[in-house]
This record gives sequence, structure tokens and C-alpha cells, in this order.
Amino acid sequence: MPTTRVSTPIGKDDLILESGHLAKQAGGSVLVTQGGTVVLVAATGNLTPTQADFFPLMCDYRERTYAAGKVPGGFF
Repeated sequence: MPTTRVSTPIGKDDLILESGHLAKQAGGSVLVTQGGTVVLVAATGNLTPTQADFFPLMCDYRERTYAAGKVPGGFF
């Protein structure tokens, strides 16, 4: 799969969208970068239709404190 990179200036930083080199097992993924913030967005789906009374949707958000140097149970 070829990698694709699109960049556009928004405010004082560039918004960079990169696709094709991370999360290759997902149906699609985009790495979004602006300034010092990086977000990986990955999506997958089922090609066979299912009969359901609801639309199953799950969002998984994990904020890691060790990225800021705070390790739970670590040394003070």
C-alpha cells in the first residue's frame, strides 16, 4: 500500500494527514499531526451485512500519564 501525505497550513501550524504506513491490519488508518500533537485514527468494518436493531459503535480513549513523566507507583 502506498503512503499518502497531505499537508495544509491551519493557524500557525501545519495540519499533516498521513495514511498507509501504520495500522496495516485495520481497514483504514490516518496519522494526524498538528504542532506537537499526534493522533492515530484507525477504523475497521465487516463486509457482510448483519441484522441488528442498533448501530454498534465503540470509542476507546486512553490517556497515558507516563507520557508526561508521571509513572504510577514510581519513584518520587
